[in-house]
Amino acid sequence: MSVPENKIRALLQAGKPTMATRLFNINPSSVEAAAVTGNFDYVEFLAEYAPHNLMEMENFVRAAELHNIGSIIKVDFQNRFYVAQKAAAMGFQGILFADHKTPEEVSETLFAMAPDCPDGGRFGFPNGRWIRYHDHLPQMEQVQMTRNVVKLFMIEKAEAVDNIKAICSIPGVDMVQFGPSDYSMSRGWNASEHGAELKEVEEYVIRTALECGVQPRCECDTLEKAEYYKGLGVRHFCIGDEFRVLKAYWAGTCGDVRRMTESL
Repeated sequence: MSVPENKIRALLQAGKPTMATRLFNINPSSVEAAAVTGNFDYVEFLAEYAPHNLMEMENFVRAAELHNIGSIIKVDFQNRFYVAQKAAAMGFQGILFADHKTPEEVSETLFAMAPDCPDGGRFGFPNGRWIRYHDHLPQMEQVQMTRNVVKLFMIEKAEAVDNIKAICSIPGVDMVQFGPSDYSMSRGWNASEHGAELKEVEEYVIRTALECGVQPRCECDTLEKAEYYKGLGVRHFCIGDEFRVLKAYWAGTCGDVRRMTESL
């Protein structure tokens, strides 16, 4: 039995590092523009934040595949089962799940994403396109494709941090990522006022995940920050956020030119 390669899964299994970038824009041209740089193993679509529909999701995946990179999607908590199953059947190679608090919630999500086989699961036979368009797959090949989907979980609530060891001990949790904004909210904080505490918590999450054999993934926007995470044992990076990059340019260079024109 041979199924199309899930690039992200293959890199994880080989113990190799990965690099991605985050896109709010579901336009396939944005995927291509990132892919042709040759710098990314996969792109992440922020479905939790951005408007989208199912056809656009499929085209996002197609664009990634045409340039031989992977794709993941970050999904909302409330409708995660529907969107995650649709995304997997479209060919997204990984799902990033937000807002989980307890091991029970994580186990529930993993059960929903596991193939509906004698050994348990609730993901049936949706007959989607999968990776590189393989509709009407033999059932056991679809089972393997489903199992290959990389499952990532945000550790972004105070309760999730308290439960990090138990969460990382659940079979099927492939990667975790600390979320400072949601963590701050769950503590009743403004993140800007608790930088030292957030750094300490994130280091605890990274250290605990590695001790449990789960790979941490970190977001950053500079080489200096990436080097810092590398020193903590991190091998998986998400570099750059589409809106932050645009806003920085609009506020920076565009702001400079705006001020220049005021003297004309």
